[in-house]
Amino acid sequence: MADTATGAVPARRNSFVYVVAALAALNGLLFGFDTGVISGAMLYIQETFDLTTLFGQSIHPSYVEGIIVSGAMVGAIIGAALGGRLADRLGRRRLILVGAVVFFVGSLIMAVAPTVEILILGRVLDGVGIGFASVVGPLYISEIAPPKIRGSLVSLNQLTITSGILIAYLVNFAFSSGGDWRWMLGLGMVPATVLFVGMLFMPESPRWLYEQGRKADAREVLSRTRVDDRVEDELREITDTIQTESGTLRDLLQQWVRPMLVIGIGLAIFQQVTGINTVMYYAPMILESTGFEDTASILATVGIGAVNVVMTVVAVVLIDRTGRRPLLIVGLAGMTVMLAILGTVFYLPGLSGWLGWLATGSLMLYVAFFAIGLGPVFWLLISEIYPMEVRGTAMGVVTVINWAANLLVSLTFLRFVDVLGESGTFWLYGVLALGALLFCYRLVPETKGRSLEEIEADLRETSLGTTTGDQSDTVRADD
Repeated sequence: MADTATGAVPARRNSFVYVVAALAALNGLLFGFDTGVISGAMLYIQETFDLTTLFGQSIHPSYVEGIIVSGAMVGAIIGAALGGRLADRLGRRRLILVGAVVFFVGSLIMAVAPTVEILILGRVLDGVGIGFASVVGPLYISEIAPPKIRGSLVSLNQLTITSGILIAYLVNFAFSSGGDWRWMLGLGMVPATVLFVGMLFMPESPRWLYEQGRKADAREVLSRTRVDDRVEDELREITDTIQTESGTLRDLLQQWVRPMLVIGIGLAIFQQVTGINTVMYYAPMILESTGFEDTASILATVGIGAVNVVMTVVAVVLIDRTGRRPLLIVGLAGMTVMLAILGTVFYLPGLSGWLGWLATGSLMLYVAFFAIGLGPVFWLLISEIYPMEVRGTAMGVVTVINWAANLLVSLTFLRFVDVLGESGTFWLYGVLALGALLFCYRLVPETKGRSLEEIEADLRETSLGTTTGDQSDTVRADD
């Protein structure tokens, strides 16, 4: 009967929520595009610039290439470090706008860079924009989405990351015949412009508005994204949460917050040290070692990007149905098995014929298992499990660690290959994936179907040991 009376209104409101989430998820597209596009552009940048000198000093070309590639990661660390605090101070929407401008400027500088030093400056600025985006995108969506579809909407951010990587691979392929690396890098201005213009018409997070004392504005935003009987209930939950928190940085080290901080930091590190970005950055090189020719390896890389997108869509569909924990467990178990197979295949002599295809298939399945588990669930969980007063700051801390781990893995991958060989490197990542599986099984809670305030209350009680065993189990068990 309620559906008959009010069915049209929730449908319109849900449509609005999807529009807001889709626009905010373009933050992920910037993230993914920059991750993927540099791998193709670097093939031609070395033909334009002399990479034997930097700032007037002689230097090995491989080091200059590494600085160009990792410049965005350095910028992302800076952006994430600043982004958490700025999200709490300026607001989620304003920081998205700032991030879009920074990314646009960075892409423009790279497209017209007259020297390699200016190119590196553009990469760093791009990275700062990505750092902002990686913090505030999932945060904004999680705070504006209704609980029942929050997982799917926040996971749109991961879907756009994977889509951005695939688009970058296609852009690389499209401009590869002419070696037009400036177009490859400069096209990042397009999604930055769309994000900026779109967000001008979107509302601020209702939770941030309420925290700033703008209760009427918060109620108005909730009325556009919730059914009427949930608006006042959610406002009361937000009020109760604010009244029980001091809102200082010390909250991150409170007894009941520390377990959540450990979970976020652990997931941030495991998402990177299990090797996913080595595949994204070095996929053509890995595939060439299995016997593929140059063109075939590029096309196979596009295939890996497509698998990443398709399986992320699967995760978006499942994440609010099956829950976060099952996807994490299945994904990490699959990653562990695929890394073990990859290590074994590379250990065997000769990678031609069926062994080459086995390696390629295992690589694609490894990406598929990451895309349904650790990829989207990490960004979703860190947007859910922290107290509202320090949610932006906590996400900033965790995201900085995530980018630092990304930088470390990217810089050490080739060195590990030199020392351990491809087989040993994949086995090492497999051991780390197994460690991540045990970590998630033991510590990561289930958050499906709960409001952010309910999650906070449950985790507060569980961490302080004030609940009964049955209540504690509800934090971890699937609903």
